[in-house]
Amino acid sequence: MAKTIVVKQIGSPIRRPAKQRATLIGLGLNKMHKTRELEDTPSVRGMVASISHMVEIIEEKE
Repeated sequence: MAKTIVVKQIGSPIRRPAKQRATLIGLGLNKMHKTRELEDTPSVRGMVASISHMVEIIEEKE
């Protein structure tokens, strides 16, 4: 089974650049305090890193 990470949205996309809002939607996050379990791939890690001020990684699973 692939490794996964749980990502939680902690920041609002209001008054943020369109690219950052699109990244949130790409991760499946669109409301405050929503969590998603995503596959731990380099592309997902890059998306999380680009909006690290709006999301946090809660846990990493094997």
